[in-house]
Amino acid sequence: MTRLSRTIYDTLVLFACHACSLESVLSPNTLQEARRKHDPRWRLDQSNTASVLLYKKHEPSHHPCRVVEWRPVIAYPRTMLGDVRPATSETTEPASLADRYRAVKQRVSDAAARSGRQEKDVIVVAVSKYSSIDQIRELVRLGHTDFGENQVQQLIQRAAQMDEYLTRFRELHRDQPADRMPQVRWHMVGHLQRNKVKKALPIVRLVHSVDSLRLAEEIQTAGTRLDTPVEVLVQVNVSNERQKYGIAPAATRHLLDQIDTMLNIRARGMMAMAPLSENPEDARPVFTRAAELFEEIRKHRKGERFDILSMGMSNDFEVAIECGANMVRVGSAIFGDKTETDD
Repeated sequence: MTRLSRTIYDTLVLFACHACSLESVLSPNTLQEARRKHDPRWRLDQSNTASVLLYKKHEPSHHPCRVVEWRPVIAYPRTMLGDVRPATSETTEPASLADRYRAVKQRVSDAAARSGRQEKDVIVVAVSKYSSIDQIRELVRLGHTDFGENQVQQLIQRAAQMDEYLTRFRELHRDQPADRMPQVRWHMVGHLQRNKVKKALPIVRLVHSVDSLRLAEEIQTAGTRLDTPVEVLVQVNVSNERQKYGIAPAATRHLLDQIDTMLNIRARGMMAMAPLSENPEDARPVFTRAAELFEEIRKHRKGERFDILSMGMSNDFEVAIECGANMVRVGSAIFGDKTETDD
């Protein structure tokens, strides 16, 4: 962004704040801080012929995931403004894995605060599909515990490699207290085929993608070999996309009732995905509906531990947290793009 474009951009933001009758207009210093933190109060959308400044007005609501209304305030031709979008995570992405990890944790903390919670209330599952084993080891050394895989074969391979690494680490650090030793919890976040259930269950701590009664029955059968019930999330296709897996929202409670009759499987919550979009705000209506469905189900499951709402990925996890998610699945925001991390 050129200096002139940035000046025009700042002027437009200040004009929008004034037009929307804010109690106080952003000062230059506050504006710089807002740009750095991707302040959600305003956004600039660009069409083919114009750059339109849109202001997000926060309406009081009982639910932390508010319905957002965007109102156009002022428009200027693209030829006058050029590209005046603020810096995003794509242009300011930290170079190292450690920096990216700390940046994600800070974004989680900020989003949790906006929903009245703390960072510790949200579990980050680092999706290691396109990472290298060295990156996983580094993340474990940084203190991270939860990792997710999409494919069973890679899950088996990664789990074996990390078991060997952790065993070696414990032998070299026997003087450390047990509670300070690194640990890894594996999550199955991709679609789980029934013929691969037996291979996956001994490894995973949580299956995020139970989307049919037949899959639940297969887990129930395979779970007889385990000491404890298999904990799962029911995947709900809230956005009703044909290309996505997941049960219809209206059938969710029926599937849960069926799972409740099985001794070797325990439903711990829900998982949902929003349609892919460059604008994270597009996911908000989907996450809102998922959170409402989650709360409706919880009210009818008194005394049961149904307390995990897994939704949000690298491009929209902050909106998901604002809507009530307490587990997010983050891959590229931590490990980098596929081209950077592919083995």
